[in-house]
Amino acid sequence: MEPHHGRGRDLHGADHGAAHHPAETSRTRDRDQRSRRTLNHSKKRDIVQHHAWFAESRFGMFVHWGLYSLAARHEWVKNRERLTDEDYQRYFDHFDPDLYDPAQWARLAKEAGMRYVVLTTKHHDGFCLWDSAQTDYKATRTPWGKDLIAPFVEAVRAEGLKVGFYHSLIDWHHPEFPVDSLHPQRDDEAFKAAAAGRDVSKYADYLHAQVRELLTDYGRIDYLFFDFSYRGRPGNWGGKGADDWRSDELLAMVRELQPEVIVNDRLDIPGDFVTPEQYQPAGPMVVDGREVPWEACQTLNGSWGYDRDNLDYKSPDLLVRMLVDSVAKGGNLLLNVGPDGRGQIDPRARGTLADIGDWMRLNSRSIYGCGPSGFTAPPDCRYTQRGNRLYLHLFAWPFGHIHLPGLAGRVEYAQFLHDASEIRTRVIDPGQQAGLTTMGAVSPDVLTLDLPVQRPDGAVPVVELFLTE
Repeated sequence: MEPHHGRGRDLHGADHGAAHHPAETSRTRDRDQRSRRTLNHSKKRDIVQHHAWFAESRFGMFVHWGLYSLAARHEWVKNRERLTDEDYQRYFDHFDPDLYDPAQWARLAKEAGMRYVVLTTKHHDGFCLWDSAQTDYKATRTPWGKDLIAPFVEAVRAEGLKVGFYHSLIDWHHPEFPVDSLHPQRDDEAFKAAAAGRDVSKYADYLHAQVRELLTDYGRIDYLFFDFSYRGRPGNWGGKGADDWRSDELLAMVRELQPEVIVNDRLDIPGDFVTPEQYQPAGPMVVDGREVPWEACQTLNGSWGYDRDNLDYKSPDLLVRMLVDSVAKGGNLLLNVGPDGRGQIDPRARGTLADIGDWMRLNSRSIYGCGPSGFTAPPDCRYTQRGNRLYLHLFAWPFGHIHLPGLAGRVEYAQFLHDASEIRTRVIDPGQQAGLTTMGAVSPDVLTLDLPVQRPDGAVPVVELFLTE
């Protein structure tokens, strides 16, 4: 993935702000109308039945793994270093992940509190992790010699988790994929001249055929993440979008083959959820004035693929806060790991997942099936809510007490979630004056919680508030 600069960048730097607020050009108006018809059609599907698991789960694992894991210096190494197919071949020739253990991946995800796992079936370099009939550029032709997707699907299902596939719309290895400003050979004039006759429609046939394989050969697939469209991206040339991928046709095939699958928004037409990347939205995500399901995809250290020398890791505490922040704004968090060239998730990533799992074991009730609350949380706090349970997440620990606007007379009981120990509540007399040792009135609608001086252990303390009916 590319470095990110600003809001709404996708897994490789493309700006999705325009996707949410499309410019009314003559070219986009027809597509936007077609896209709205697609969205209206999708709304008629039984989203509550088919997609309820997504809002219930709230937390998933993203796995970026492929030939770039051997290079170990970012999954966009072929683009960044302008590597030719010949340069990149050494990774294909030495791909032999003898420590690949998808059962361990699935266990790590489950123990971290994740409810679904999404694996890169093919990234932009074009290398396929399954035995595709469409190409020889696949794991079964490497020294490893075996399909990597089938055991992954089996392992994830065995842990009771939902199965997700990531699939790149881009393919820098395919002989009919037209060279553009993201292609590794974008500055090679001789290469561009030789590739001038490439036919994106033939590539689209290949793309569709591979998606058909993935959605036919591995049983039920719960989640599909296409990546990505970049038509009209400022400062670039040759960008591709819905017309190039034949996105309407592709999505219709997906719906036919897997009627219950949930699909993201990167086909350059609307999907079932939107995908802010490497940033936390300021509030719920909105499309055409309507709040929509969303999922923030985030990395542990800024890279998606294994990046040996990148030590810019987020702390477990920060990642827990990001998860809480997502749920409080109506979204999910998809947290990425990048296994190395032998198939291992590195020790630091495993430790981070374990720390998150320790918090989730005690506090997941404030995450699963929860969403935004109509109440306004105090500063440095987030609310999540499910039914009559309101969860106060304390990002900063206050001294002695905290005031909750709008909750006077609305709470029948309060406790710490991690140990079910009672927290005393009170409403301060509106006429009470502040004195030397007496706290003055705040507001008649404010509920005050009396808190211990010592902050409870754990990434984020959570108070469970039982609301009156």
